Amino acid sequence: MLKKIYRFFIYLFISSLIYVIIIKLVEPPITITQLTNAFGLGLKRDYVSWNEMSYNIKLAALASEDQSFTDHSGFDWDAIEKSLRPKKKKKSKIPIGGGASTITQQTAKNVFLWQGGKYDKYIRKIPEVYFTFLIEWVWGKKRILEVYLNVIETGPGCFGVEAAAQHYFHKSAKNLSRAEAAMIVAGFPNPKKFTARPMTRRVSWRYPQILREMNNIEGDEDVRALLKK
Repeated sequence: MLKKIYRFFIYLFISSLIYVIIIKLVEPPITITQLTNAFGLGLKRDYVSWNEMSYNIKLAALASEDQSFTDHSGFDWDAIEKSLRPKKKKKSKIPIGGGASTITQQTAKNVFLWQGGKYDKYIRKIPEVYFTFLIEWVWGKKRILEVYLNVIETGPGCFGVEAAAQHYFHKSAKNLSRAEAAMIVAGFPNPKKFTARPMTRRVSWRYPQILREMNNIEGDEDVRALLKK
């Protein structure tokens, strides 16, 4: 019995490692989240390469979602610790975003797993941790950010920054301005609800903050090195 369990986990590890290596080289197939959306809002996605994404959208994602991305190994332990502390103030009615979940964790969830509900997110956490470590090890930061920006939900029925750029601004992701990039990223907490056009209250309030954060982190040596690759 123990040998069978051991073989089963060895098989899972080898098969998942092979799949992660494949996704390092080719674009991910349809994800579970994309598939579930396809039956309701439809599915707009158009994967583009690193060089077909504007510098602005990469910087906006880092500024809003994970400013420690170039420094951590998949998990932002400081942010996790802060998230576990008792909240002294009432939560804002408008979510700010970022949080303790890193871009690597979000990518692992979006590509390999599913969006967690109230209870099944705890079941998802173990494989999420596993895939987070695995893609940090196999892919590296550039590929993680590239895949993240291609698979993240960016609007009603839209996945990836190219679909969002076309949907909201009728241009390619390569030509997004700083403000346009910040507007798209401002809707990431709930892109079905928070839209750039028509601009919802959340986006109008949040995107100027993201622009300021973009200016703040732009001078970081590690950020500059990553975005110039």
